[in-house]
Amino acid sequence: MIENRLKKGLGRGLSSLLGDSTKKIDTTKVAIKDLIRNKFQPRKHFNKESLEELTHSIKERGIIQPIIVRKDKLSDEKYEIIAGERRWLASQNAGLHEVPVVILNVDDVKSLEFAIVENVQRQDLNPIEEARGYQRLVDDFHYNQEKLSKFIGKSRSYIANSLRLLSLPEDVLILVEQGNLSAGHARSLIGLNNSSEIAKKIVQKKLSVRQSETLVRQFRNKKFKLISKKDSNILDLQKELEEKTGLSVSINNKKNNTGAISFEYQNLDQLDNLINIIKKNY
Repeated sequence: MIENRLKKGLGRGLSSLLGDSTKKIDTTKVAIKDLIRNKFQPRKHFNKESLEELTHSIKERGIIQPIIVRKDKLSDEKYEIIAGERRWLASQNAGLHEVPVVILNVDDVKSLEFAIVENVQRQDLNPIEEARGYQRLVDDFHYNQEKLSKFIGKSRSYIANSLRLLSLPEDVLILVEQGNLSAGHARSLIGLNNSSEIAKKIVQKKLSVRQSETLVRQFRNKKFKLISKKDSNILDLQKELEEKTGLSVSINNKKNNTGAISFEYQNLDQLDNLINIIKKNY
């Protein structure tokens, strides 16, 4: 029966949205032009080849699994897609004028929940789209990692690692979205000040995740050694200058006792304040 096939195909999360498995699911036909994108849809990128394959399948066999929708808040004639945007796009490419849908009455949080669940279960999201979907549940709907873990069916560590990716610079996130870096590559870069530079090297040299982790580990160790080599008196002086100026200070003293002092300021006010301190005391 179509309702059993529908629920089996949708998986645990979407099945719970549809309710009791004994309840009959009503499908109806809706014009393609009356469907609109889900504003909470986490997926932004659709694989061209995969979409072409689905288009060909729909031309040959039609849409086997109905699209899940809800009434649009702004128009009684429109329906917002909850799950099945890819099928909707392929149906347009296939030249269909109407598609089978299941109309549900759900709120915004349910719409986002199941847009994420469908894509995660089908492994359709890239790691950044997935992380941003989770983050939206956290920011807009007050989810915590434990609740996310139970709902999505992933471990808490998986959710935590996914969310941590969003701390990376935008250019690194783009490399992951484009498929040039995997989530494993990206995770090794978290916390690095020069993660963008290292990411480019990983892509250029086509390093594996393990090779990338080794490269990052070498950089972290090198950085630690450079810091730890400083004389304790130099470190004390750095700290004293930082307390007096309120800025980050680095003193590089060479073996012949020549070197340089650098002050890191964030804006012109901090620079003016530093100059005034120097003028006042010297």
